[in-house]
Amino acid sequence: MKTQSKTPTSSAVIRKHSISSELAQKMVDEAVAKARELGVAENVTILDDGGNLKAFCRMDGAPLLSIEIAQNKAYTALFGISTQEMFNFIQGDPSLLAGMTTLPRMAAWGGGFPIKVDGEVVGAIGLSGAPTVQNDVDCAMAALTLVPDGVPAEVVSGLPPQEGHDSADN
Repeated sequence: MKTQSKTPTSSAVIRKHSISSELAQKMVDEAVAKARELGVAENVTILDDGGNLKAFCRMDGAPLLSIEIAQNKAYTALFGISTQEMFNFIQGDPSLLAGMTTLPRMAAWGGGFPIKVDGEVVGAIGLSGAPTVQNDVDCAMAALTLVPDGVPAEVVSGLPPQEGHDSADN
């Protein structure tokens, strides 16, 4: 009697793309260079598409508590939208506003962006530590210029910049 093979077929697995460690480190370096230009200290996090730490830098003087905030911003951006867009989405719905913000690793204020290649999320970047969220956004934008089509449409279109402060940065 012939036994059937238990080997999975190609339809049982998926192919996905993820940010390389080389690109992740280059993005961290670019964000840090922008932070130095602005005269601010940042925590810069790059996560892969599964939410795993791929590259990180805590600049001298960056707040210790902002490490987790930067990581949470990047994790939240894995939804495929910026953390500011996430806030804009949930703020009008009391149940989402109450529920989403209680989830571990969620951060609903500016400074986190998905890293997309050909429309596919391959990772995310999150920054925290500077005096304003706009500083976080500016440093993230500098890093995202390394990725083709990396800068989000709302930034390219000239929409007003995100304003505010990270709670740990006050």
